[in-house]
Amino acid sequence: MKIEELKHQYNHIYKESPECKDKAYSFCENYKKFIDVGKTERECVKTLIELAKKNNYKEFKKDVKLNKYEKIYINNRDKSLVLITIGEKPINEGVNFIVSHIDSPRLDLKANPLYEDTEIAYFKTHYYGGIKKYQWPTIPLAMHGRMYREDGTYIDFNIGENEQDEKFIITDLLPHLSQVQNERKLSDGIKGEELNIIVGSIPFLTDDEKKENSECIKNNILKILNERFNVKEKDFVRSEIEFVPANKSSDIGFDKSLIAAYGQDDRVCAYPAFVAEIENIKPVKTSITVFTDKEEIGSEGNTGMVSNYLFDIISDIAELLDVKERDIYKNSICFSSDVNSAFDPTFSDVYDKNNSSYINRGVVITKFTGHRGKSDSNDASAETMAKVLKLLDKNKVCWQIGELGKVDIGGGGTIAKYMSQRNIDTVDIGVPVLSMHSPYEVTSKLDIYHTYLAYKALLSNEE
Repeated sequence: MKIEELKHQYNHIYKESPECKDKAYSFCENYKKFIDVGKTERECVKTLIELAKKNNYKEFKKDVKLNKYEKIYINNRDKSLVLITIGEKPINEGVNFIVSHIDSPRLDLKANPLYEDTEIAYFKTHYYGGIKKYQWPTIPLAMHGRMYREDGTYIDFNIGENEQDEKFIITDLLPHLSQVQNERKLSDGIKGEELNIIVGSIPFLTDDEKKENSECIKNNILKILNERFNVKEKDFVRSEIEFVPANKSSDIGFDKSLIAAYGQDDRVCAYPAFVAEIENIKPVKTSITVFTDKEEIGSEGNTGMVSNYLFDIISDIAELLDVKERDIYKNSICFSSDVNSAFDPTFSDVYDKNNSSYINRGVVITKFTGHRGKSDSNDASAETMAKVLKLLDKNKVCWQIGELGKVDIGGGGTIAKYMSQRNIDTVDIGVPVLSMHSPYEVTSKLDIYHTYLAYKALLSNEE
């Protein structure tokens, strides 16, 4: 055998399969629409349910018989979603799982956010997930979220996404006055308590008020909010308000080969997973595709994977179908559908070139994540990797292997460990991303398309 036949390298997808370019570009047009509409986990769930219903999914009820090829969905508190297609084989022979997350790093409002300082009204924020705080000032921000009124009704906010909408902003110092700020470490260039969002500067004055009223700007904001949305200051305590970049997704480069958008970690994996799921019409094995919340802060809460919501659903289905839940898990395979950091030549010193993922080389398989010594990692077994590679090669999916940075420099967590804890063979597999966790992340259309092909291959897997 020749030496060349013994080696393996990951090539640019276009060099291997130039014919898939048009399909990838076409696929990503709908993806861009999705990423622009679903900027929060609530908006993603709402959008996905609307699309699922159009594709014959019905809400799951425990007293309804589950027939072969039945398509059902379960909405968990409007913040996480499970889609299921019942297969031909008994469910205890195994399930093909895809689990992605639909939350992204952002700025959340504090419980008492509105204040005035020197005749400017602000919102106080508490950042959510891993961000570089200095990236968030001086960009247009949009307000999303839900607020409950005292009478139990609620309002869903989406302000700043339309061209005619007002936007919001965090200020920064001009270079002429930032000598002291420049001495800070980069991570403290902007501090958490400095991520204050401007929301207004015009006073509200009654006839008997004096112009020096210290809260007349704040009062005007409260007046505007009450007139437009019938809410009061106390209602902020009953809310989940998120501020996200107001910009839309864009094609990048003269060849339009890349996409820049907010929230691609991890909605760039969620969308291909959703398309693969709805196209899974008559599977041999049951498919369960999950869109979960809270991954960016450790999968906590009753809408994250630390919760039992997914496994309670599977328990209910096992009971309906009269099988043992543990048999389902031990015979199943799961793609933890999450992104990895693509090699960035500008910052090459933090990457191991031989073990990094690259844009345009296909879906990236991350055998293990975690930190220093693989702490908190799933670490897929050799047997799992063999099954996955066989499946991808059989379906002509372009794939690559990647780690998140050099040893003792990089690392991160995903959903994978929560699935493998249930005795499910699990591996991370998703899209490589440039500028991950920034307000405007970058991905490759070819990689997105081959990620979809990988998920489609898993859901149609008969073994």
